[in-house]
Amino acid sequence: MRQLARAQAFGRHVGSDRLIQAGLDALLADVDAPSLALLAGLGRREEHEARELFDHVVDELELGFEVPADPIAARWALAYWLAAQIVDGSLDPATGADLIWVEAASELGYPDRLQPIVELAVQLDDWNANWSTPLEQLKEEVVVAARALVARGGPESDL
Repeated sequence: MRQLARAQAFGRHVGSDRLIQAGLDALLADVDAPSLALLAGLGRREEHEARELFDHVVDELELGFEVPADPIAARWALAYWLAAQIVDGSLDPATGADLIWVEAASELGYPDRLQPIVELAVQLDDWNANWSTPLEQLKEEVVVAARALVARGGPESDL
């Protein structure tokens, strides 16, 4: 639920079906929040209510995330969040590297700290089966670069 709340805060589209499923998963995991059963119990005809109920559950569980108001800080926060997802395996390394490249690094003027991931994103974008470097090796290098980025600290150290 925390990941979905962050995704929404960053302006990512999260389908109603995923919000309802997250509610059901949380309910089955014995998470307690007043609006959780309502979210988990939504049917197909009630999907339009999912976003509002999800927001209530996020508030009730204190899982909210506030994207920094400063655009630079917001891009750094996005980069670190995406890198953390790459590291924990919830985001495909190739997809994550591309998102960091396009949505963070390019907007931040390609800072040195993001260069290893950007370089790998470019390689992954150009990759074909004739290359001597296997695709999986490039993806693993993205995980290593993302882990190094996350280990260096949060975006506030870059402001």
